[in-house]
Amino acid sequence: MSIENNLRSISELYKTDKLEHGYIEIYDSYFKELKDKELKVLEIGIADGKSLLTWSDYFKNSTIIGIDIHKIDIKEKKLDRKNIKVHQGSQSDEKFIKEMINIYGEFDIIIDDGSHLSKDVKKSFHLLFPYLAKNGLYAVEDMQTSYNHFFGGNPFDLKYSNSHMNFFKHLTDRLNYQEIANPFYISNKYDSLITNISFYHNLVFVRKGTNNRLSKEVLNHSYEDMKFKEKSSRTGKSLKYYFKYKILYNVYTYCFMIFNLIKRLLLLIF
Repeated sequence: MSIENNLRSISELYKTDKLEHGYIEIYDSYFKELKDKELKVLEIGIADGKSLLTWSDYFKNSTIIGIDIHKIDIKEKKLDRKNIKVHQGSQSDEKFIKEMINIYGEFDIIIDDGSHLSKDVKKSFHLLFPYLAKNGLYAVEDMQTSYNHFFGGNPFDLKYSNSHMNFFKHLTDRLNYQEIANPFYISNKYDSLITNISFYHNLVFVRKGTNNRLSKEVLNHSYEDMKFKEKSSRTGKSLKYYFKYKILYNVYTYCFMIFNLIKRLLLLIF
């Protein structure tokens, strides 16, 4: 039996709702090379426990940690297994999350199948991502709630709202933070820590890793500084290129910046 069929058959055995959501094949593409490793897999949200049972069978050599804001009867849910650990607490409770980190340290895989509220999804990511292992995976399910105002999403402002989908959209800029030609750029705490973000129907994956490749276009977020350095070093004509890049091009950059600030003010985009 293939690995892909194995994960599907386990999912079908326990009737996890990840099947009907179409997540299983996507998960398999990420997890099939990891299934035999000794990992710490954290899932936020336990509900009927079917997902934990699925991961327990699939990651046989791993520790499966489940957290839920509600008290879970592990015997009733048949979660009283050696490789399953269950804890009660809120995914956005900083004290509780710190307790989990003190117990388990880093996690190799984190799956957010919790409240699906925008504020909780974002808070959990901020709290847990620093404790995701290098090359670890962070998955967020049921992203459709980002388009539902009853979950704190916003179906009327898809571009500028504080929804969790927009949070992950904006996080993609962290993949290319080195290339941002803004001399006033303010570094973000996720710069250099994310190597991949993948979007699927209602599902997002973020891979943690080292992303520190230097830009070939900008120097310290300045296109002008990079071009001045290149041209003056190659030709020895520092004065000529100082005037072109350090003065003329900088003036253009500042004008472009001011134009964008005015546009944001007029459109009330903050």
